[in-house]
Amino acid sequence: MSKIQFKAMVVTEINDKQFSREIVSRDVSTLPVGDILINVKYSSLNYKDALSSSGNKGVTKKYPHTPGIDAAGIVVESKNENFYPGDEVLVTGYDLGMNTSGGYGQYIQVPAAWVVKLPCNLSLKETMIYGTAGFTAALSIYKLIKGGVKPADGNILVTGATGGVGSVAVGLLHKLGYAVIAATGKPDAKEKLLKIGAKDIVLRNELDDKSGRMLLKENYAGVIDTVGGNILATAIKSTKYGGIVTCCGNVASPELLTSVYPFILRGITLYGIDSVMCPMDLRIKIWSLLANEWKLHDLEQNVEEVSLEGLNTKINLILQGKLMGRTIVNLDL
Repeated sequence: MSKIQFKAMVVTEINDKQFSREIVSRDVSTLPVGDILINVKYSSLNYKDALSSSGNKGVTKKYPHTPGIDAAGIVVESKNENFYPGDEVLVTGYDLGMNTSGGYGQYIQVPAAWVVKLPCNLSLKETMIYGTAGFTAALSIYKLIKGGVKPADGNILVTGATGGVGSVAVGLLHKLGYAVIAATGKPDAKEKLLKIGAKDIVLRNELDDKSGRMLLKENYAGVIDTVGGNILATAIKSTKYGGIVTCCGNVASPELLTSVYPFILRGITLYGIDSVMCPMDLRIKIWSLLANEWKLHDLEQNVEEVSLEGLNTKINLILQGKLMGRTIVNLDL
């Protein structure tokens, strides 16, 4: 293995409830054993990264640790015949940034089975503007379409619409011809959401039904839920006959209290969206869609680029529910 020093964010456990985040110099020899050594050029910020960076043992079991569940960069060394030094690649999901040293370091070393070659028509930077958030949004929409929901069927609700997954979902659905109702807890975000493709917005408290009713008015042909909890339960009760609901997040709550009635009386389908262990053939298909037919040509309009040193502020904002759009990390800054 090459003798290389590199810059990385390291989260250290001070005691049971206190964790520190520092930018330090690491040696490549400290990386886990793997097939592919990658010089990371870009990473991104996701809610799971913020949890790992804050000592959440449900995401990361052992510290010190370098977070970052997304990474895009250039192969430096390879023990696998499918990858060669100089190849541009990306890694999202699997164990990267959870218990395996992640993209908030200038180098990662991972199994070849985790690595995707950079799709044609996408730059390394663009893949991280999408990142796990964009990939998850695209996977959700793929399930919606496979479930038979067409633009003519009616409005699509996107919850958590100012977040990473939600904002990409709004843009992609708009590009594909769907009418999007964007749900948010931020009243001042209306103009931004309309700009990225929403037809209208609905405030979060309007989707927090506490009436106890088993079914509500059929408002949505489909739902892309990113928050969970009672908002997801309300969305399920508000979905039209035969509609599709996808869920991928738990920022509001991991609990889902509902009844069988939306399923047995309206025939709706609830899909769980897992971007972590998504099979490689489907993973490549989704990235190809994002690079081609589904590519957003205004990718950078809702994105902020920061250095490793600038991440702390963004991590705190996402944990407080105040971060809007996508944040990417330039490892060369």
